[in-house]
Amino acid sequence: MDDITFARKFEEVAALVKAHLETAPGCHDFDHTMRVFRNAEMLLKKEINADVRTVKLAAILHDIARPGEMASKGTSCHAEQGAVEAAAILQDAGFDEELIQKVSGCVQKHRYRGRFQPETLEEKIIYDADKLDSIGAIGIGRAFHFAGRENARLHNTEQEAVNSAAYSREDSAYREYLVKLQHVEEKMLTEAGRSIAHERSKFMHRFFEQLNHEIYG
Repeated sequence: MDDITFARKFEEVAALVKAHLETAPGCHDFDHTMRVFRNAEMLLKKEINADVRTVKLAAILHDIARPGEMASKGTSCHAEQGAVEAAAILQDAGFDEELIQKVSGCVQKHRYRGRFQPETLEEKIIYDADKLDSIGAIGIGRAFHFAGRENARLHNTEQEAVNSAAYSREDSAYREYLVKLQHVEEKMLTEAGRSIAHERSKFMHRFFEQLNHEIYG
């Protein structure tokens, strides 16, 4: 497939994804998808041996099944279901089978708590690109957005947060930081991803340290 044809088909896929995520919750909508796409492009500049087409398609399609997982309150896995849905979309669009399988693998393995771990360079780039949008200032914003949507408390103590369940009254932004976000840096898979994550992690630590000080003294 030549570059012009790929670009046209890519835009068709992106438009389909945008329409599908139009009513998705704010922290996993098409804005999130585009931030992940830009993160992936940033990482591609450092990881020059990666397959660009695979990464671009996977970035656009990585959360295609997220609305279903959100509706199920986390009982379904958007990464595993997304791999199936992404493959079907790409088949309908006329992409070759080898590329489809590569993209599907990236989608299947991008989840932080997923059963399947990234192995190829492209899978690692998509994983890191997605994780970068969950930390730093944008990560804090998304955490508060999610907590508000679930009617969780604005803030709570560390003990209240870590001893509570997901989707509960205590599922605050602070809980998300303690349970997941503060550990993202150590799980990054590319050198460029680790460097960016380190700076964003320091910002999150300072933010919640200040928040605790303002509330509890």
